[in-house]
Amino acid sequence: MASDQIRQMVNFILQEAHEKANEIRVKTEHDFNLEKQTLVHEAKLAIQEEFAKKEKDREVQERIARSAEIGECNVKKMRMRDELLQQLLADAATKLGVLARGQNYPQLLQKLIVQGLIKIEENDIVVYCRPDDSATVSQVLPDAIAEYVEIMERESGIKLSPNVTLNDNEAKNLPDSTHGGICLTAVAGKIVCDNTMAARLELVYEELLPSIRAILFPEDN
Repeated sequence: MASDQIRQMVNFILQEAHEKANEIRVKTEHDFNLEKQTLVHEAKLAIQEEFAKKEKDREVQERIARSAEIGECNVKKMRMRDELLQQLLADAATKLGVLARGQNYPQLLQKLIVQGLIKIEENDIVVYCRPDDSATVSQVLPDAIAEYVEIMERESGIKLSPNVTLNDNEAKNLPDSTHGGICLTAVAGKIVCDNTMAARLELVYEELLPSIRAILFPEDN
């Protein structure tokens, strides 16, 4: 009788042990699967985040490359435009050289001298020109002075007696790059009126530059 009770108790304990072991196994498997799912999910998130970061970096690099390419194209376009404008200016300067060899050039020099005298409004003035123009300037200078005196007397009622001389220092003659015209100075060179053909061309060029750009590059308008 006692042995049967002991056997029952042993079986009961063994049953409890099996159930407890099975419970532990099930819980362990559940916890393992849950942990595995968590790790897999976190790994997926990490991979997605890394992919998104690389994709963003790629887009940024593409934007940088595209911006650099556009900037380079703009610089190239501006350089080509500037070269075209400079060529236009050079062509105009060449035509000025032809003008300086024309039959009306003496009259033009006289008008430039008169204009310079009016602008400076000084009594002692030195006229500078290119070596090739010295003879012509000497020829028209008296008439230019007379015209200037007449204009000032008509406008102000005062008859002036300006002392206008032609530069006699060859080292100070105007270079050929001026394309002709004259330059007047007064007060020991402190006052200057640049009436050379090159200076007048530059002045006209700057004044007309917006119109020139509109004609040459209409796509900017």
